[in-house]
Amino acid sequence: MRQGRWVEEPALLAELSQVPFVLLGERHDNADHHLLQAELVRGLTASGRKPALAFEMLDVEQQPAVDAALARAPQDPDALAQAVAWDKSGWPDWSLYRPIFAVGTERGLRIIGANLPRTQVKELVMRGPETLPPETRARLGLDTPPPEDVARAMRAEMHASHCGHLPESMLDPMVLAQRARDAQMADRLMTTASADGALLITGAGHARTDRGVPAWLAQRAPERPVRAVALLEVSPEAREPGDYAPSESPGKLPYDFVWFTPAAEREDPCAAFQKPQAPAPATPEKSPGK
Repeated sequence: MRQGRWVEEPALLAELSQVPFVLLGERHDNADHHLLQAELVRGLTASGRKPALAFEMLDVEQQPAVDAALARAPQDPDALAQAVAWDKSGWPDWSLYRPIFAVGTERGLRIIGANLPRTQVKELVMRGPETLPPETRARLGLDTPPPEDVARAMRAEMHASHCGHLPESMLDPMVLAQRARDAQMADRLMTTASADGALLITGAGHARTDRGVPAWLAQRAPERPVRAVALLEVSPEAREPGDYAPSESPGKLPYDFVWFTPAAEREDPCAAFQKPQAPAPATPEKSPGK
């Protein structure tokens, strides 16, 4: 993106292999994205390099279960999925992510849970940063608010991603949770990186160089370069790379590299907000647990 030119995959791998931190940003439910991430992890480890392989989809509290599963069955990614109860995690089906984990186990990479636990994220949203110990807030840099233009852009993004139905009072708490997760993942990359660095599998929003995980890494470890690759779905209405830039930075995509892919078929996520709600039952009824 800095040079505004197209590159071939070998050139991309050559660039990524020279830096300690590499982020591979995805659309979570796009199977093509996970196949490409697996391909890039395979390419970046073909020479025998063993960076840590970190995942947004795993949190720090799951690390003991991950380590135990890999100790019992180091070549079996399905054992890891069972150990962390992936089928109950809320993430897309295991079959989409399995190719990435399979490369990790095949190459003998350490697999890292990078995210904050969901209970902690929920507490942040509901009760604010005071739910975190002061040391954690300071370590993650959450005591310092973001610049107003960044906060404004993040509020707008939260508003749009929730189809305009998120209450105004929830925008700032959701921005705080996003910042906390970005800071946490940056912290995990720094503290778990091997001599060959670390790779992070994450959503494309977290891979943004202007305010996502790369920005936190640049702030805390400016001597350790980072490269962010975003896998972006193409749209028939957008014919040039600049057409995919976010509204707050016209013409500029906030990544080091962008790999354009077909779009996955999915229902309109905002359609549910447009459906008329059924009236509540007159008497309480039990519903099956989820």
